[in-house]
Amino acid sequence: MELKSSRKRGLSGMGRRQSLVMNNQLFLFVLPALLIFSVFWIVPFLRLFAYSVTDYNGFNPQYNNVGFDNFKVIFESGILTASIKNTLIYTVLLVVVGNSLAIVLSLALNSKIKGMSFYRSAAYIPTLFSAIVIGFIWSYVYMPDKGMIPAFMDMIGLDGSQFNILGDFGKALYGITIVDIWKNIGSTMIIYLAGLQTIDESLLESARMDGCTELQLIRHVKLPLLAPSITINVILTVINGLKAFDYPFIMTNGGPGTSTNTLMFSIYKMAFTEQQFGKAAAFSVVSFLVIIAITAVLLIFMNKKEGEME
Repeated sequence: MELKSSRKRGLSGMGRRQSLVMNNQLFLFVLPALLIFSVFWIVPFLRLFAYSVTDYNGFNPQYNNVGFDNFKVIFESGILTASIKNTLIYTVLLVVVGNSLAIVLSLALNSKIKGMSFYRSAAYIPTLFSAIVIGFIWSYVYMPDKGMIPAFMDMIGLDGSQFNILGDFGKALYGITIVDIWKNIGSTMIIYLAGLQTIDESLLESARMDGCTELQLIRHVKLPLLAPSITINVILTVINGLKAFDYPFIMTNGGPGTSTNTLMFSIYKMAFTEQQFGKAAAFSVVSFLVIIAITAVLLIFMNKKEGEME
């Protein structure tokens, strides 16, 4: 008995040693990726906090510690408030309008009619173009007097010369939001379409036999079963909205005034146009905290709603 127990202890000890060796070998495989992640993400992230309390201008290696003056200037100037407001409006419109249109489009394209593959491809095509190309195309579409929209307005008897959405302080943000929705509606629609195609057809037939109309079928069967797809799309859309930079930069350069200044564009402008890297770093820190808070609240809310829909 003692011999058997000692043999078992020896085998278990050997197993633990082999497990440790295996874990060390696996760590060696992960180490290169961990080093790259540390060098290109963790280290710059920590340096961001260090620069946020200095007057660093991005070029001069000599800079001074200014404490929390950068944060004070950001809050008192109103730039942060305006940028957060524009970013939230932009994000909410992307989430509500973009996802609503994508759901309607996916429902329409989830039918078996001739040429449906072509329609699905056509809806997805804008997603394939880069933001730069889309931005320049829509700048021409919106162009006063000579753009496509003013020309169309003239054709139907309206005064196209009065159309200047990108030059209007109160409408420019909505103009670039329309562009972002149009560009990304295809990718959002694909996720909803994939979710719809996983729904068991027998379940839909049972609901129809119970007297459900198509609208009731959508509301009480399809939408609840699309809860995971809705969660994914809402999170992706929120991320896209919070990091909005390309269209404000390409189409309006943050104007007119500060009407299209988003968080990311304000950081870029402060760092590379005004050469105030210290203040831009402080702005980035505050923006990071704001985005983390919004994301956390969103995840809690979406998980709760998804549980209710299921």
